[in-house]
This record gives sequence, structure tokens and C-alpha cells, in this order.
Amino acid sequence: MADDSSMRAVGWARSLPISAGVREARNWTRSHMTALGWDRTAPALVDAVVLAVSELVTNAHVHAHSAAQLILTWDEECLHVTVHDASPRLPEQRRTDHDALGGRGLLLVDALADDWQIRRCPRGKDVTACFQPPASEQGRAREAE
Repeated sequence: MADDSSMRAVGWARSLPISAGVREARNWTRSHMTALGWDRTAPALVDAVVLAVSELVTNAHVHAHSAAQLILTWDEECLHVTVHDASPRLPEQRRTDHDALGGRGLLLVDALADDWQIRRCPRGKDVTACFQPPASEQGRAREAE
């Protein structure tokens, strides 16, 4: 009898230098959401993931002055979106006035993701957001693997 208790996961990783911009990160992420079939079955979730990626990569480039390593991991329950940068300084959620042009990135990630966290690393930090698809999509995504 097969052991179903082991976790299966699939993942993708991409390094994004500051010169690459966030458009490349968005397009790359959207292509992987398409590979999971979510563009057809959960388009609003794809948009949320792509927007969160945009915000996190922007934070790495603008605030950390660093290249961003973007990692997507699907573990059959959650799509983990991790952005690593080289700055040890942890991001802070800021209160912004209504006229401010920026400062809402982490507020957006908090609103879009089911969960998120920041973790210090030996060479910087990781910001990881978790996105759980509707229950019906979890089964379909498993089939797409």
C-alpha cells in the first residue's frame, strides 16, 4: 500500500536583478499559474498572486536595493510565494496618508494572502505569502502535476 502521508511539492525559482523590473516577475508568475490551470479555474486567485508578487519584488528592489529571488512552491494545499532579498532590514507595515504614492505593499499582501510571514536569513530575509485555492482547485492542481 502506498504511503499517502508524504508531502508532494512542485516549485519554481527565478532570480530577478533590479534591472529586470517587476513586469518580468508578474509574467513569469502568471505563466506558472497557467501551468497549474488556475488561469481558467481561479482567475481571481491568479490576479491576487500576481499582484502580491509585484508588491514583494518591488519592495526587494526599491527598499532593500537588492536583486530578488522569487520562489513559487505548490504543496497541494498552499501556493507559497517567497521573495528573498539581501537586506537584513525587516519590512514594516506603514500607515499611509491617502495622498501617499506608496507604502501600501504589505497592506495589500496582508489583504490578498491567506497568511504571510517574514523570516531572517543568513544573507537577508524571506517574505513568504501563502495562497490557498478553493477546495475544488486543490484537487485539480494535484492532477495537473
